[in-house]
Amino acid sequence: MHFDAANLIPILPEITLLITASVVLIADLYLKEQDKGRNHTLTLVGLAIAIVLTGAVGGGEPQVFFDGNLIRDDVTDLLRGAILIVSLLAFVYVRSWLQDRGMLVGEFYVLALLAILGMLIMVSANSFLPLYLGLELQALSLYALVAFDRDSQKGAEAAMKYFVLGALGSGMLLYGISMIYGATGSIEFAPVAQAVAEQGMSDKVLVFGIAFLVIGIGFKFGAVPFHMWVPDIYEGAPTPAVLILGSAPKIAAFALAIRMLVDGLQSLHPDWQQMLVILAVLSMGLGNVVAIAQSNIKRMLAYSTISHVGFIFLGLLAGSQQGYASAMFYSIVYAVMAAGAFGILLILSREGFDAERLEDLKGLNDRDAWYAAMMALVMFSMAGVPPTVGFMAKLLVLEAVIRIDMVWLALVAVFFSIIGAFYYLRVVKYIYFDKPADDAPALTTTGGVRVAMSINGLALLALGVFPASLLALCQAAFA
Repeated sequence: MHFDAANLIPILPEITLLITASVVLIADLYLKEQDKGRNHTLTLVGLAIAIVLTGAVGGGEPQVFFDGNLIRDDVTDLLRGAILIVSLLAFVYVRSWLQDRGMLVGEFYVLALLAILGMLIMVSANSFLPLYLGLELQALSLYALVAFDRDSQKGAEAAMKYFVLGALGSGMLLYGISMIYGATGSIEFAPVAQAVAEQGMSDKVLVFGIAFLVIGIGFKFGAVPFHMWVPDIYEGAPTPAVLILGSAPKIAAFALAIRMLVDGLQSLHPDWQQMLVILAVLSMGLGNVVAIAQSNIKRMLAYSTISHVGFIFLGLLAGSQQGYASAMFYSIVYAVMAAGAFGILLILSREGFDAERLEDLKGLNDRDAWYAAMMALVMFSMAGVPPTVGFMAKLLVLEAVIRIDMVWLALVAVFFSIIGAFYYLRVVKYIYFDKPADDAPALTTTGGVRVAMSINGLALLALGVFPASLLALCQAAFA
């Protein structure tokens, strides 16, 4: 096998992240306690360079390299950029929380960077092997992040649940991959797609393989009935870990579904479509109904995530270019909304206090009107209220479903969306119409956090009013 150095050019963003993680790991050994903030700076610089390189190596014809294992195409470019930008926002938000609790250590940044590296590998995968390796790198790093606060019993319990159920999901996925390999004789997506198109559903091993793949994808997305881990992890894990776990990995999970189902098994679309219909309806139903009963806002956002996953599945099951583009649009928008929501919770937290209950948001408008406006924008967007981008994302997905004559499914989605609007608007009520607690101090944040949150919140409004630019990129990826 001949190694060609030109293969390294398309993966420069991944190499940059790996180097950044290594530098932070080594630098942390030599930094004094008061200089630990440099880890933060190094991480942000590394991510910024990776974003620039993503733009530099992107565009043009699709490239397949490393013996067909990795690919760089329009899907890779867009998802890679989205993951890096959302992660950059997340890192800006976490610093003060970690500093207040004496956790501003290199390990947090190294684990988070390795998780992001895993996501980028998943996005670039062109065969089942790198896809699975990227997934495991992301998952193992996130398990450790969830248990990052050693003094927290809830965090340790959440990490154990996540580890056990995550291992189960990975096992299912691996079992499905091995069956598909057995039925088609290949793990690269193009030969698999060719073999599947020739065989159809005559091979029972292939049928089981697809069933296990969809179960694995359901686990990784947190779709009902494989959602058991999501609320417990969101509630038990430290908020910075939830911020990283709840935003960019949704884009990576979308990449996982696209690579497996569309690149590898597109000709069996009618078969996996039925499974996704069931997962989508259950996720939208249970997610929106159970979220109403939550008093813990992190738990409420967990159930809201489950309902949003149902909407992403609507785009995927449409099986059309328009459907895939709308699901991609939804995944990116959801990651930005989640980053904003958990970012506000981090801003509200202070030394010795974590903002976790809905009551903690009371009177946010009296304490800081700008942050209140940003949180309201995030909530309106999640509820799908025009002119925010959440409305546009839902509309595009519903249109894709109606185009394939599944009007009943679109009506079900609209019905559950209306239920979902209730608990998002309840948060807005707390922010604007309730008085803050007497002991609530004024919010103190750095200028960087304020700028990042402003970009985050206003992006939801700007993309809602002018969705064409992002939508055009999503559509070009599947054209």
